[in-house]
Amino acid sequence: MSDILSAEAQVDVLLSGTEPQMVSVEVAEFYKHSRSNYEARHEDIKQMERDILINASAAQLVEQALHVKGSVLVDSGALAVRSGAKTGRSPKDKRVVDEPGSTDNVWWGRVNVKLTENAYMINRERAIDYLNTQQRIYVIDGYAGWDPRHRVRVRVICALAYHALFMRNMLVMPEELPADERETGTFVPHFTILNAGGFPANRYVEGMTSSCSVDLHLGRMEMVILGSQYAGEMKKGILTLVMYTMPLAGHLPLHSSCNEDEDGNVTLFFGLSGTGKTTLSADPRRNLIGDDEHVWTQDGVFNVEGGCYAKCVNLSADNEPEIFGAVRFGSVLENVIVDPITRAVDYDDTSITQNTRCAYPLTYIPNAKSPAIGGHPKNVVLLTCDAFGVLPPISKLTPDQVIYHFISGYTSKTAGTEEGVTKPVAAFSACYGEPFLVWHPIKYGTMLADKLQHHGANAWLINTGWVGGLTTGHRCPLKYTRAIIDAIHSGALADVPLEAEPYFGLKYPTKVPGVPDALLNPASSWGDKKEFEATSKELAGLFLNNFAQYQDAVPDSVTAAGPGGK
Repeated sequence: MSDILSAEAQVDVLLSGTEPQMVSVEVAEFYKHSRSNYEARHEDIKQMERDILINASAAQLVEQALHVKGSVLVDSGALAVRSGAKTGRSPKDKRVVDEPGSTDNVWWGRVNVKLTENAYMINRERAIDYLNTQQRIYVIDGYAGWDPRHRVRVRVICALAYHALFMRNMLVMPEELPADERETGTFVPHFTILNAGGFPANRYVEGMTSSCSVDLHLGRMEMVILGSQYAGEMKKGILTLVMYTMPLAGHLPLHSSCNEDEDGNVTLFFGLSGTGKTTLSADPRRNLIGDDEHVWTQDGVFNVEGGCYAKCVNLSADNEPEIFGAVRFGSVLENVIVDPITRAVDYDDTSITQNTRCAYPLTYIPNAKSPAIGGHPKNVVLLTCDAFGVLPPISKLTPDQVIYHFISGYTSKTAGTEEGVTKPVAAFSACYGEPFLVWHPIKYGTMLADKLQHHGANAWLINTGWVGGLTTGHRCPLKYTRAIIDAIHSGALADVPLEAEPYFGLKYPTKVPGVPDALLNPASSWGDKKEFEATSKELAGLFLNNFAQYQDAVPDSVTAAGPGGK
């Protein structure tokens, strides 16, 4: 007989916690046969009866989730929920345990803040105690990664049905795999997430700076969440894990979306939130491999996830029909405004948060590829939303420029709804995913450069942001951005002349089918040329200041590929 415990028994063992401090042999012997000790044994919080639902169906989880105040079914059938006080990730509360097996590899600092082993175990025990107080616990066993040679077995233990449904959508579930890839026997996880987000961290624990803590232990292959019910913490925790483990095996993890045409030509899209990464990869004429997390191996690319987590602000059937159609039964809408009578969703209402989201299975996209695996990319697209309005809508990048802009990871944020604030704010996120990096950015940048050189992929910088400046211009219409992407895929730009702009060293094509010529030159959209020059120099200076932290670790040719380079 096998010695492997059933999944439910494994969860019971985990939830029994640890015993870091034992009483002396003398004391243990004294109390061994006492009546009080016998009674206390059965009153331990970790021995409470609880219902454990393992890999419940979407219908079961929706039923359970609707018992929570604020959760409703919307008119399309999707489940709408509130994530509580946290409506986004808490990167300042992320902690990585400083343990012998990984300490020399981790990029320690503001992104990866050290946590002691003892502090982690206190938080872990706190999470276990909270989960043990719940009448029902939800467990989702699934996979991170579609490639059978590299997939990671993941177990999520949580107290909210909506969290379980979210991860059921985001992981690759066993029933979604080809029949010959389905594992037999008991599921034993490589990585476990303990989500006790409904219970706060103890701020007196060493290393805690708030009531929220998201802790990753690379030695134990565990993640503990306290003080945040935002479901995206679990999803990005898995991305952080693969950001560490895949380079150990020589594979490149990427915060990117990915699609391919009918001939198998693959395109990778890099971009931060709001740049159009999910929107542009959901193209009805191409097969979607994935919208956010991928790994580039020696054989090609594969999607880490089994679902998509799309932004919903201003969502409409006209602009994003594939995503709009995916909002149906089984999907999870986070923090949207719902009409109390008709249950219609107002996607334009951001009174709760700008970060409204929908999590849905990859299969809800009609042209999604399954298994979500592709060949080596032919095109790599770096997306930015430049609210300064000075970058060209499209630029073709040299190999050194690819590394420079990949490590820079530039986009910008508008002032939002703050009264009187009109200037854009530059945002740099190394490798288009700085909060999720574990190794130094140079490692990922070097690996990408090697992949591009080896496979001869074309690289492009696409600006989906403003034309003519934030206050006097407008955002580049989506139809023109789509036309630019179409031209890249069709090869229509192969022989088009390139023209250089003077501030960033970028070269842009002078003609793109379906796009006005004047739109391609950012200067032509500004009425005040002096203001354009001043704004360009301002943004160039921000690029230089940001890249200064990396320039000692990259070749001079990469540094020279940025603004002011020769």
